[in-house]
Amino acid sequence: MTRTELCQYLAQYLKIDTFKDYAPNGLQVEGTNEIKTIVTGVTACQALIDKAIELNADAIIVHHGFFWKSEPEIIVGMKQKRIKALLINDINLLGYHLPLDAHEDVGNNAQLGNIIGIDNARVIEGYAQGLMWRGELSVPSSAGELKQAISHALSRECLHLGNEQGLVETVAWCSGGAQDYIDIAASLGIDAFISGEVSERTYHCAVEQNIQYYAAGHHATELYGIQALGKHLADKFELTHHFVDISNPV
Repeated sequence: MTRTELCQYLAQYLKIDTFKDYAPNGLQVEGTNEIKTIVTGVTACQALIDKAIELNADAIIVHHGFFWKSEPEIIVGMKQKRIKALLINDINLLGYHLPLDAHEDVGNNAQLGNIIGIDNARVIEGYAQGLMWRGELSVPSSAGELKQAISHALSRECLHLGNEQGLVETVAWCSGGAQDYIDIAASLGIDAFISGEVSERTYHCAVEQNIQYYAAGHHATELYGIQALGKHLADKFELTHHFVDISNPV
């Protein structure tokens, strides 16, 4: 397929025009016009780009791309090295941030609910651009047991804030750096909230609102959406797809 066809399909499939985001969604660095091999990964770091070059990729598709609103606009240092490598090797870079978090099938939150094994997973309508999800545990468990289940599912020890003996039946979640959505979950009477990161204030929010909080890792909670998107594209358009996990403890 062509670069234009890929970009147009993803713009429609991920509904990118419906989000107010912190970085451009879609094509960020232009490369070759013909797309046969794609590499997917969580973040467009140098290690991912180097691996894509090794795999002769025509396009890299990531969740965390370039040109964030808070970053310097000049192209020097680390950013220059990354972009130079893409341009020299004629590789397209496409980034999809909030649209990939929110998608009902391949999105990070849909996939995270599946991986953890939460029943009746659905979007919490009317909050946070549709990024928050909720569901129930098939069998109510203690907060400590849920911590073990999340850690096992994500192959990473998560941080739990709250009473390990507390009973959990209802769960809400939002991948990545969404720890401040804990207040929304608490206001809805949900027993536990899962996200990727944690702040000092999160502890007090959890304790004072009697809600269990789980910081399961930004990278770990966003591993699965980009993999599912790559598989979807490979199956639909007969592309060669390589998912590359550049490990990140954060």
